[in-house]
This record gives sequence, structure tokens and C-alpha cells, in this order.
Amino acid sequence: MSETVKTSLLFLFVGMLILLEGSTNFLFFSGSWNSALVILNMGLVSAIMAIGVNLQWGFAGLFNVGIMGFVALGGLAVVLVSTAPTPGAWSQGGVGIIMALAMGAMTLVAAVATMRMVPAGKLRIAVLLAVLILGFVIYRAIFDPAVAGVEAINPALEGNLGGLGLPVLLAWPAGGLLAAGVAWLIGKTALGLRSDYLAIATLGIAEIIISVLKNEDWLSRGVKNVVGLPRPLPYEVDLQNDAAFVAKAADYGLDPVLASTLYVKLGYSLLFTIVLLALLWMAQMALKSPWGRMMRAIRDNEVAAEAMGKDVTRRHLQIFILGSAICGIAGAMMTTLDSQLTPGTYNPLRFTFLIWVMVIVGGSGNNFGAVLGGLLIWFLWIKVEPMGILLIETVTAGMSDTNALKLHLLESASHMRLLTMGLILLLVLRFSPRGLIPER
Repeated sequence: MSETVKTSLLFLFVGMLILLEGSTNFLFFSGSWNSALVILNMGLVSAIMAIGVNLQWGFAGLFNVGIMGFVALGGLAVVLVSTAPTPGAWSQGGVGIIMALAMGAMTLVAAVATMRMVPAGKLRIAVLLAVLILGFVIYRAIFDPAVAGVEAINPALEGNLGGLGLPVLLAWPAGGLLAAGVAWLIGKTALGLRSDYLAIATLGIAEIIISVLKNEDWLSRGVKNVVGLPRPLPYEVDLQNDAAFVAKAADYGLDPVLASTLYVKLGYSLLFTIVLLALLWMAQMALKSPWGRMMRAIRDNEVAAEAMGKDVTRRHLQIFILGSAICGIAGAMMTTLDSQLTPGTYNPLRFTFLIWVMVIVGGSGNNFGAVLGGLLIWFLWIKVEPMGILLIETVTAGMSDTNALKLHLLESASHMRLLTMGLILLLVLRFSPRGLIPER
């Protein structure tokens, strides 16, 4: 069987699973188009994340375990770009916050300059400590009252600076740019590390990013969340109150609530598919270009590539920024879909481990494999729990409904997700170690 036919059949299989989810109420399928579109939309977003990770790992061999942080930065971009400015926030403390952040940056620049200009010895240590302590004191003196002023503004609903009030679709590329900027800062310091140390560094930095989002209320409202974010499509309740839409839904024999839900989710499916196809096309062009061949040569043998005159560190930085930017775009899309930013929901299991499973199962180094893995693994992640309940009910069919073992197994059905992901990884690594669609 040719690779093209195999790839087409695998994508057809995933498409059939989603169609069965919407049309068939049998076994673990829900028979709900609403559920099918929810799975499809998040599958498309996950596929975009997988493309970003595949660029870093499949093209360059960079082991990034901080995916969660870049996805969260994309979500933050939606707040900073699309929400309206909080009335009075800039006059109460916004300017002070910017001044304090600038002071912090100047302190770091001064510290670096001290390290370069002052000869090693006790004098350098004394000057460096003086610069850092003085800079920190001034920074806190400006920052703390400014933050208190902003967070005191209607804290139940606002308490943050707000955003620029721009169209939300502009937040998607902005999410990529924000993630790319942070990736540049990380890459300048962390890409010189060995792969295992790079993984630890990126994981730690991702946790720092999440911690900032959770605790800096002036920026993202912290754990109080930012809700009611602008959307590129109308809210369902607005459609349900639109007489023309209700009449149109009645013409098709649909309930207004169901019609509005399907309309919005189908709209998101179309937008996400356009973004996915655009990114997939660009990734494929990059893969087939001289630059892509060079990146794979560096991945396979860094020493030989460096001997041929290639700047390995610079190329690693390029691909690290590109992959992180794509994850940032996906994070902005996901936050737009949810219509809220909830920093507490970002966790390594969902936004790092699961994305890596998608890349490995789909086929590391193959962009189509990353997309397939994103769609397939997300479908299984959602449907494994009802599969587990069905399996447990079948195995314990002879037990009474009050049996302690049966009740315990049913309560533990959600853990079938982790068991299934581990089992899938074992099977793929044993029988198809290069993934379902191997790199060509």
C-alpha cells in the first residue's frame, strides 16, 4: 500500500469516528452533532499545537516540555488585544506598572553591563549587588502601589488593565508573536543546554509563566479568570434572541437553542480548518525547502552540520521560535473558543504530555502525522471514559449494583484515559516506532 493511500485511509478513519459521534447513538458514541463538533474543534486546535511541537522535535530534535507555557501566552494575548481597557486603570496605576517594568529591565541591563565591564573580583561582586538591590528597591517602590491601584478597580469584575479593544482575530497572530518573543528570551539562554537539561528548563519556565498568570491580577485577573471575551462569532444567546435567526432555524425544523449551538461551532470549525491548512501548507513548504533539509541534517548529526559551516545554535533558535509561535496561535484560538481565560486549567498533562503523545503516535517528523495524531488522540482522550464505563459494565454485568468492587471500578473510569494513552504509546512504539505516518 502506498503512503498516500495509507495516509488517506487513516484520515478517513478519523473522519468516520467524528461522523459516527454525531450520527450514531450506539456503544460509546453519543449521537450528538454538538458533541461531535466540540471534539472536532478542539481536535483542530490540538493538531495545530502538534504541528508546532513537530517543528521543534521532528525537524530539529529539540525536546520542549514547556508547551503549556506558550499555549497560555496565546490565551493571554486574547485578553491583552481584544478586551476593552478597564476605565481608570491607566490613570490609577497602569503608567506606574509600565515604569516599574521598564525599571526592572534597566536593572537587568545594568547588571549584564557590570558583568562585562568590571573586572572579575570583589569590586565586580560589590557593584553587581549594589545595582541589583537598588534596582529592586526602586522597582518595588513604583510597582506595588501601581498594582494596588489597578486591582482596586471593581475587583469582582475587573481589577486588571484590560486590553486594546481590537478585533479578536488579531489576537491570534498576536498570540504567536507574544509566544515567539518569550521563546526568543528562553532560547538565548536555554538552547545551549543538553536535551535533558533543555526539557527541565522549558518545563520550569512554563510553570513560571502559569504562576505569573495565576498571581498577577492586574494582568490577567489571576484565578478570578477573565470571562465574556469577544468572539469572531456571535454568542448563542444573542442568536436565540434574533427573530430572523429563529425563523430561519424553524424553516429547517431546528430548535433555536440547537441551531445556534451548531451554527457557532460550525463557524469555529471553518475558521480553525483554514488556520490549520495554512500552517500545514507553510510547514510542508519549509520541510521541502533547503532550510528544512538543513534542519534535518542538523537534527541527525549536529557535529557534521557544524563542520560544514552551519550555525547550529542560531538554527535551533529559529525553529524553537517558530514552533512556540504556532503553539501561541493555538492557545489564542482555544481561549477564543472558550470565551474565557482560566489560568488554573493549564496543566502539563493536557498541554504538554498529550501533545507529545499526538506527535509520537502520528509520526514524528511528518506534518500530516502530527495533524492525524492531534485529531485521533483528542477523540480518544474524550471518548475513553465512556468506553471505560461500557467495558466495566460489561465485565461486571453479573454483579449487583451495590457491589463495592463494581462501584469502585465505575468511579475510577476516568483513569482509563491515562491507561489508554500509555497503552497506545506502547503499541505504537512496539509495532510502528516511527508513528502511524512515518517521516519520509
